[in-house]
Amino acid sequence: SSITFQHHPLLPALLGGNRKKMSESKVSVGIVMGSDSDLSQMVGAAKILEQFNVGHELTIISAHRDPEKLTNWVQNAKSRGMKVIIAGAGMSAALPGVVAAQTLLPVVGVPLQGSSLSGNDALYSIVQMPRGVPVATVAIGNSANASLLALRILALSDEKILKQLESFRQDMKDSVNKKDAKLRSVGYTQYLKEK
Repeated sequence: SSITFQHHPLLPALLGGNRKKMSESKVSVGIVMGSDSDLSQMVGAAKILEQFNVGHELTIISAHRDPEKLTNWVQNAKSRGMKVIIAGAGMSAALPGVVAAQTLLPVVGVPLQGSSLSGNDALYSIVQMPRGVPVATVAIGNSANASLLALRILALSDEKILKQLESFRQDMKDSVNKKDAKLRSVGYTQYLKEK
């Protein structure tokens, strides 16, 4: 089956022109956002998945402006190979909850910072889901963590991704230890000058 890659015109530039590579990969993660204004905060999710060579699809579908299209996309997600959906939204942030209400796939909600309330409105909208319609939620604007959570879910049945996550975690540990060694070696004044 073919995969439709829906995107904002600026998306290839933001992702380094990887449209062809992503569209030819088996899609395991769907990334949906309600508006192209959300793209700059959601691109971090795509970059993490690219780093792990995990097929994904980015799409813009408004839960309020085109609910039929969203329903169709969600209901066909599993048959297209998706195992996790990441949904980013700001303001009233209905998108992640609407997605979760229509699928049994895990849904990770990303509250996005808007022009008012610094994303707190979106956070509360996503985290306060009714019983029976769970949405995992990450920090405001942290779409990279949404992908890392999606990767952990995928790693439950994919040893390759599990090994990549172990390596990723070790790299983070090594980076912190390197910084600590430098701080101890040069002192805080010099460390801050070099930073």
